[in-house]
Amino acid sequence: MPFRDNREYIEALEKAGEVVRVAQEVDWDLEAGAIIRRSYELKLPAPFFQKIKGYPKGFRMFGGPLANFRRLAIAMDMPADSHPGAILDEYHKRAQHPIKPVIVKDGPCKENVRIGDQVDLYELPAPMVHDGDGGRYISTWHFVLTKDMDSDWVNWGMYRQMIHNSRDMGGLFLPTQDIGVMYYRKYEANNIPMPFATAIGPDPISALASCASYGVGRNEADLAGGIRRAPVELIKCETSDILVPAHAEIIIEGEVLPYKRVDEGPFGEYTGYRSSPRMPRPVYRVKAITFRNDPILTVANMGVPLDDADICLSVCGRTDIKTILDNYGFPITGIHLPPECSGHMIVVAVQAKYTNIASHIANAIWGTKLPYPYIVVVDSDVDPYNITEVLHAIVTKCHPVRGIRAQEFAVGHPLLPFLSLEERMWGKGAAVLLDCTWPLDWPKEIAIPRKASFKEIYPKEIQEKVLNNWKNYGYK
Repeated sequence: MPFRDNREYIEALEKAGEVVRVAQEVDWDLEAGAIIRRSYELKLPAPFFQKIKGYPKGFRMFGGPLANFRRLAIAMDMPADSHPGAILDEYHKRAQHPIKPVIVKDGPCKENVRIGDQVDLYELPAPMVHDGDGGRYISTWHFVLTKDMDSDWVNWGMYRQMIHNSRDMGGLFLPTQDIGVMYYRKYEANNIPMPFATAIGPDPISALASCASYGVGRNEADLAGGIRRAPVELIKCETSDILVPAHAEIIIEGEVLPYKRVDEGPFGEYTGYRSSPRMPRPVYRVKAITFRNDPILTVANMGVPLDDADICLSVCGRTDIKTILDNYGFPITGIHLPPECSGHMIVVAVQAKYTNIASHIANAIWGTKLPYPYIVVVDSDVDPYNITEVLHAIVTKCHPVRGIRAQEFAVGHPLLPFLSLEERMWGKGAAVLLDCTWPLDWPKEIAIPRKASFKEIYPKEIQEKVLNNWKNYGYK
């Protein structure tokens, strides 16, 4: 059964050994962030802080909600130890069958309501996540909901939000992102404030779906329903017609003001670096906050992999790319965005049917608005989910000159650390293809080396004998 809310999900994670309840008081100022970050790097269970310094009893914080594939499997109601490939395939299958949400009249997100002068963002224990951040980031595991000015389309997207003062937040969103298209080209262009709502601590699949590049005019609420295999329950905001998850922990409502900019950032981001400088950025003016009794602020501490962002980018990006390549009819045998690469590298395994198929695949991907600077194309004998096999293919099958094809003029992204400050500011970028497929004009029996692996260099009868006797050898 799908999880209705964040709390049912935490209970399931706890039963699977993926949660540690931290009873000792923890400071929101760096201490909580440092604990979350260390839990990622040591691959430990998610910390669930029960007492936050300076806040009343009951105000809690949950770090790393979706920081590994075990947690993702649990979120999708699959066995915790499912292979990443099986999880990704199941996600893609469910994504093909969206389910529309249902509207309800009441929900736990309305248990406490603050409107107008009652609003105080500091009432919630927003953390100072990293040393050197521009401020306290209240929204790191959440999604922002905005409605298109000319249609019924409501976009969900995970865009960071930093507290400026008790009523204002700042954030980074780009002109090429869906929220940026709505804001810069429509609302701001007409000098109209853009209504928004932020859902913090929704059910895990709704948060995951908000990271997907689902397409203009398509609602991520429908995608979340398909992945959950049950509709998401939505409820109307207090100050606008935007519909938000009824079971979210916290809802923040308001408007993004036109032509108002306040310095925001920097922030330790999903790339593993604090790469975007402090700059004037749009302002979210908060008009209302509603939250559950004993609210749980969910926190993702972006940084060096693996963390929640890496898993989301791996899952959502993989489905986006698979859909594109399937539409072209490429003979693909596997696709993976290794989470160790922060969503910046795609590995595509293919049965090479014609010369330069790797270039054809890369161009198909680069023809989208998705910024993937590294594409690796391997033969079908390489498992794209095995980073060891991928690295081996790169250093043994990719020719240092002929196998590398650079694209000098590509769309950039301000968070990519390898770009210069000027490139980040002006959206300039670059991209590269690593072609790790054997050339089709090489004589197979003479020129193509035999891989010295268990699957490749031993007869099938020896493989079967060894596998059948594996436990008898003393192995588990």
